Amino acid sequence: MMLWISFVSAALVTAGCMMPGPDYAPPEQKLPESWNGESMGVTHQAPDREVLAEWWSTLHDPILSDLMKKAVANNLDLGQARARIREQRARRNISRAGLFPVLDASGSHRKSSSSEEMGSGKETDVYSADVDASWELDLFGGTRRSLEAATAELEAGEEDLRDVLVSLLAEVALNYTDVRVLQARMDVVEKNIVIQNQTRELAQSLYDSGLSGGLEIQQAKYNLENTRSQVPVLRISLEEAKNRIALLLGEAPGSVQGALKAHGPVPVCPTEIAVGVPADVLRQRPDIRRAERKLAAQTARIGAATADLYPKLSLSGSIGYESLDPDRLFLAGSRSWGFGPRITWPIFRAGSIRSNIEVQSALQEELLGRYESVVLNALGEVENQLTVYMEEQIRKQNLKEARQAAMLALDLALNQYRAGMTDFTDVLDAQRSLLSFEDNLIQSEGNIVSGLVRLYKALGGGWTSFSAGFGSEKQE
Repeated sequence: MMLWISFVSAALVTAGCMMPGPDYAPPEQKLPESWNGESMGVTHQAPDREVLAEWWSTLHDPILSDLMKKAVANNLDLGQARARIREQRARRNISRAGLFPVLDASGSHRKSSSSEEMGSGKETDVYSADVDASWELDLFGGTRRSLEAATAELEAGEEDLRDVLVSLLAEVALNYTDVRVLQARMDVVEKNIVIQNQTRELAQSLYDSGLSGGLEIQQAKYNLENTRSQVPVLRISLEEAKNRIALLLGEAPGSVQGALKAHGPVPVCPTEIAVGVPADVLRQRPDIRRAERKLAAQTARIGAATADLYPKLSLSGSIGYESLDPDRLFLAGSRSWGFGPRITWPIFRAGSIRSNIEVQSALQEELLGRYESVVLNALGEVENQLTVYMEEQIRKQNLKEARQAAMLALDLALNQYRAGMTDFTDVLDAQRSLLSFEDNLIQSEGNIVSGLVRLYKALGGGWTSFSAGFGSEKQE
């Protein structure tokens, strides 16, 4: 017994020192020092953590903020991601259990009878109660590597939840922006319907006075009806956007009609936002963090596969009682016990163990490439959104000037038409141009807000504001 105790003690010391396979180190990624070019309203200072955590608050829209909270509380995709974390946490606990001994208790009653030719032919009752213990010592670190992989998978699951949260917040904001843009576009159409109806009445008045033919009346009418035909299309798009918001909130379509029935303004972007440097994106974006944790998990699996090359030592023992009489089952004379170690060492597996190591190593290389790809795509997203944000602001300014010119042109065309100095088609052209420029201007304002939302999404903003509700529970 003392010999085996000494052996086990030496084995445990060895187990504490040896870990198979490569030790994980985060990959080094060469990043540019700053973003390309300069963007209007954008600085390269480090973003304020509080602003990045609740970027939608910069739009100063209480209805949007309320929708965000409801989405985080009730979104179904977010609920599924939470369930996946509970699953991964349980799987990690299963891996951790492999480090400890297994203890089982059992009891039985067996009735038997031998033949008269071979025995007494009498029935016999055998009673037993046993406690069995077994323990596979993690001499070469295979179980610890598996636990390391399970821990990294759990952390990857947490990052997946955060990535779902980032996307959810962005989608709510984008659809809310669509709602306000569509409402503003409907207001523009309604205003232009009033103007064009007045023009039709003017054409009718001139016709009734004998100052014009009937052509102008029909031209004014088809121009007016064409504008009216845009209203149903906008209403369809508006209802679809509202229903998308309801689904993001985990509610039935139509549930947000009350909150969004009244027309509201398109949110106004802050005059300046800070985007930091590319290295900040590496630390902030959940999809990058998830890819890094996946790589760490796969690196640990190489060690778990490598451990199969080495011997495994397991200890097992049992203590129990056996008796033919249940009243004498727990007396000292009924006691039985057994103890012994077991060593297994794979000698010939036709190369399957080394092939498995090769498989795990190849998977690690694949995940390393995927991590590098995720980083590059993230940098590309930020660069693209910076360009969109800047160029759309320039476009908005051009459209504002075009709308102002169209308003002046319409006034001139109407005055000259009344005076008989121009053709009625000039009035119609000016009205159509004004409607087009006003509609495009509203859409451009919405595009700027959407660009800001997508930029904050590309920066990985939003998830830290709700981290207290989604963080890891204490790992058992």
